Amino acid sequence: MEAAIAFTSVRNPSTTRFSSSSASPSSRVPQRLCVRGPWRGRRLRALRPQSQVQAPGATAADASHHDVVVVGAGIVGLAIARHLLLHTRLSVAVADAAVPCSGATGAGQGYIWMSHRVPGSDMWELAVRSKQLWEELAAEVDGQGGGGARERLGWMRTGSLLVGRTSEELATLEEMTKTLSQAGIHAEFLSASSVHALEPALSVGKDGGAMFLSQDCQIDAVQAVSLIEKTNNSYSSEGRYMEFYNDPAMSLIRSEVTGTVEAVQTSRNILYGRKAIVIASGAWTRSLLHSFLEPALTLDIPVKPRKGHLLVVENFDKVKLNHGLMEVGYVDHQVAKSNCTHMASESCEDEQGALSISMTATLDTKGNLVLGSSREFKGFSREVDKSIVKCMWERAGEFFPAMKNVPLDIDQNTQIRIGHRPYMPDGKPVIGFIPDLPNVLVATGHEGNGLTMALGTAEMVTDMILGNPGKLDCSPFSIKHRFSG
Repeated sequence: MEAAIAFTSVRNPSTTRFSSSSASPSSRVPQRLCVRGPWRGRRLRALRPQSQVQAPGATAADASHHDVVVVGAGIVGLAIARHLLLHTRLSVAVADAAVPCSGATGAGQGYIWMSHRVPGSDMWELAVRSKQLWEELAAEVDGQGGGGARERLGWMRTGSLLVGRTSEELATLEEMTKTLSQAGIHAEFLSASSVHALEPALSVGKDGGAMFLSQDCQIDAVQAVSLIEKTNNSYSSEGRYMEFYNDPAMSLIRSEVTGTVEAVQTSRNILYGRKAIVIASGAWTRSLLHSFLEPALTLDIPVKPRKGHLLVVENFDKVKLNHGLMEVGYVDHQVAKSNCTHMASESCEDEQGALSISMTATLDTKGNLVLGSSREFKGFSREVDKSIVKCMWERAGEFFPAMKNVPLDIDQNTQIRIGHRPYMPDGKPVIGFIPDLPNVLVATGHEGNGLTMALGTAEMVTDMILGNPGKLDCSPFSIKHRFSG
């Protein structure tokens, strides 16, 4: 779902390398290590002085020097690398335990939306700036031909409909419409009849309605990452870019002279970062930092995995959509009411495993119906729960009458994406330097907003590395004074 849904992992992510037409030489080396999930099952070593470092099987030739090392090849990590390459003369290395699109990025629904943003909130300016940067990128790609932004980014200006069916939901939508309009967003409140005119397949009841944002967009995460990777790899010939996939980060290396962190040790390489090391490892960031940092450091960034299911149905001709759709209950991460017995049997333990299901729906560039979504705290479990998928299908059926009596054959013409959104309890990403480690930054915790906010986050991180004032206020996302051990 939009990154809104930034799910993690497709099935068996490590079995296939993400293809790129201009892969760097390092990415063509046969990989000796393949893991199913970042750092899973590996014992990671903490921050250590250089004299104690020796990567297993590594030699002096396995060390490489860069200006910036990025740990994490999701959309945020790759976008940071791209922004640095395009807007500075710095060299960049990206390391990941798997490959691009095998984490949260590859399983999302691709929303670039403003409909569920709150003007004046800490996230507002970052969302506005990020959408502007995506718009600029799409316009640039359109200007290059070759199929344009639709073909190369999966870019579609579908507009969004945030729908409600009760009087309480309609009151919420009317207030949201007013607030967004005052903030300069073109937003319209629609009655049930107007909603039906835009989306004949959708039923919101005679008392229902929607908020319509005509300028909202969606992209295809896999296509977007492919484009970003191609851009990044174009700098390989200049010696400014290298990638190290299927090569998990093991530890940070501290200089014995200055005490500063100067490198990342992976399973097979030592990557020196002269200016900065960026940890952009999504839902795995907390455990990774615990492994990286000395016991004396009490920093604890409470990012945790929030598991989600997303259903892609191919060649489904009973529902045709003209816009991206989301029920208003999704916005507040509410447990949507449903007749689903599985949901009714779930214990409501807030962040301890409670399940919520909200209807989201869109068509991708191939015309496949993409339905979401579920949320639950189940650690890093990657198992498909067919009862949850059934609940999602039933929930969608409450909005699309044509689906009501259509049985779902999960094994026929469907794809189920399982992912782990990097959830933060306060709802804000973490973007900033680690106190006492002045050249180590963290960029994580976007939950379902990673795809939407990747470009703005990349710009912010670049400004931090360069020491520039920055276009946005980064203080709401900083680490200092926000967390304790």
